[in-house]
Amino acid sequence: MTRHAKHVRIVEVSPRDGLQNEAAVIPTDAKVDLVRNLVAAGAREVEVGSFVAPKWVPQMASTADVVSAVKDIPGLEGIVLVPNMKGLERAIEAKVKRIAVFPAATEAFSQRNLNASMADSFSRFAEVARAALDAGLKVRGYVSVAFHCPFEGWVDPDAAIGLTSRLLDAGCYEVSICDTTGRATPGHVLPVIEPVVAQHGSERIVAHYHDTFDQGLANALWSWNAGVTAFDASAGGLGGCPYSPGATGNIATESLVHMFDGLGVETGFDLEKLASATRGIESCLGRPLKSAFK
Repeated sequence: MTRHAKHVRIVEVSPRDGLQNEAAVIPTDAKVDLVRNLVAAGAREVEVGSFVAPKWVPQMASTADVVSAVKDIPGLEGIVLVPNMKGLERAIEAKVKRIAVFPAATEAFSQRNLNASMADSFSRFAEVARAALDAGLKVRGYVSVAFHCPFEGWVDPDAAIGLTSRLLDAGCYEVSICDTTGRATPGHVLPVIEPVVAQHGSERIVAHYHDTFDQGLANALWSWNAGVTAFDASAGGLGGCPYSPGATGNIATESLVHMFDGLGVETGFDLEKLASATRGIESCLGRPLKSAFK
């Protein structure tokens, strides 16, 4: 069903999902500047980091410092990933208001990414969600490898659909459905997106597409036509997953905003300021990013 919403939310994920796979350590000040510049460009919901073990994702070791430095930015709603109760304790200590949990839709990816079975990892995340809600936090859910898994191949749509429902039942205010490997096409996306939007409503479903095969914008457009009104994206197309060999970055936020601008759809972003934010972090990385808006 084509619904053509005239306003979409874009959750900016570059400070976490964008930077987590970088080999060189990014200074904390540069991460803080990125968040500030993104908010100045119109971002309101921003993934600012994750409380995972630094030995597994060294780039996120400074998350507590980043959270402390950005907590008073007007209009910012920061989100941090939390893998377990220890991570939640750190998030509460840092006075985070929103966390995210991230189970996977396949057994192999769950074992590689979370070192636990799907059943055990979901139980752990459900415990984290309950404790977070009891502490007054909001909980966002991610469905990793919703369409394709680097270890098992194409994923049965029912696996992603079912996991989405379980996350919402566990108290998540919304669920982001992720093409972690970036291999999905609209033909893979719609069998998941259409049923979850029909079942749960567009306000609770977010689309998160990587761009390994340059299908991200096509997937976003078809998802918008199917009723999705919220998308994850990353400034400059930053991104990649340490546990997904070959996966490249997310949709560039600039490209997503540009597409929706052309469709007369409001995003709340200023393209010139967004491009400036990308140039700022690009100078720290020492390499060009994918965005054409420079």
